[in-house]
Amino acid sequence: MNQAAPKPHSLPVPEPDALEHSRRLTAHLADAIRDAGGWLPFDRFMELALYAPGLGYYAAGAAKFGRLAADGSDFVTAPELTPFFARTLARQVSEIFEQTGDAKVLEFGAGSGRLAADLLLALEAEGAPCERYSIMELSGELRARQRDTIARVAPHLLDRVSWLDQLPDAFHGVMLGNEVLDAMPVRLWARRAPANGQDGRPVWFERGVVCTPDGFAWEERRYDGALPEALAPLAALPPAQEYLTETHEAAAAFVRSVAPLLARGVLLLVDYGFPAREYYHPQRAQGTLMCHYRHHAHDDPFYYPGLQDITAHVEFSGIADAGVQAGLDLLGFTSQARFLMNAGIVELMSALDPSDPKTYLPAAAAAQKLLSEAEMGELFKVIAFGRGMDEWAGLIGFATGERSHAL
Repeated sequence: MNQAAPKPHSLPVPEPDALEHSRRLTAHLADAIRDAGGWLPFDRFMELALYAPGLGYYAAGAAKFGRLAADGSDFVTAPELTPFFARTLARQVSEIFEQTGDAKVLEFGAGSGRLAADLLLALEAEGAPCERYSIMELSGELRARQRDTIARVAPHLLDRVSWLDQLPDAFHGVMLGNEVLDAMPVRLWARRAPANGQDGRPVWFERGVVCTPDGFAWEERRYDGALPEALAPLAALPPAQEYLTETHEAAAAFVRSVAPLLARGVLLLVDYGFPAREYYHPQRAQGTLMCHYRHHAHDDPFYYPGLQDITAHVEFSGIADAGVQAGLDLLGFTSQARFLMNAGIVELMSALDPSDPKTYLPAAAAAQKLLSEAEMGELFKVIAFGRGMDEWAGLIGFATGERSHAL
């Protein structure tokens, strides 16, 4: 089943050098499709589009993180919005430092380095300085940007930061990932109504990518094997209801791979998404795949490969299962708004002077974006796993509004 991808309009036109970069990645993707026999499952296409060495979106030079399209960026993250995100997070991290006696952080995918820089400063201000801040980052371009950011924002703490080429055998402290899971490759699935002559059961297809004279296009291939367990709730849908969705094998595998490294401490992950019952809801029939280019969101992953981010919302029930199956304890799950409020963002904001509008108003607007249900406050979630924390009653970020029961 072939379906041409709709081409978005009114998106900014890239500069000539960016277009040439996209052309090279497009050729690389086309070669991969041909090498795979003419059809590439979408998770492999997404992996190459984002991470192909020297060509993928996260493996090559581009601004990516920022506030405005004018600065060449494609999207904004919480640490870019306001230092109060890191300052609030520092309260939770410092509590973990106190309980474990290990003042170390390992951050996965540190983006621009803004979270690392602000968190280092905030921990110092909290009287719980970080002894060693390690960053696991595969992109050389992003490593350089992270180093520059930390050197500019917290120069006296740069010597505490190191970049890892491989994960350690064991880690004590806080493992941290902000908007890491959403950029991991997903498999795409299409549930189609039964055709004439069938037994009345819906038919499942896996979505992949093919090359056509007009560029990349979708092709759905019938899938007769055992479906991923995550899709089981969709069996209750009426047979004629069609449905597009994703499964998150790569994100679950990431959690399973890092879990054994945590000898004692907490794995803290912040991202946007839902528990399974909301993720695979009958009304979410078009899935969550989304692309970001120059602060425009659209749903065409074939638009200028290498120049745009490709993401999907995180299915947190599967992430929770992966962590627990890997031997970690689930310590908490809640919304970003509730986590930040529990950790004291309102108290931190109260130190600002409302009579200074040039400082107060932008800070208040940024905090509102972090906390508002209509913005990031409810869509973003925080999940925490631990090992060796059995004697501990809980984490301050989950003191109220804890939702593990929803997983």
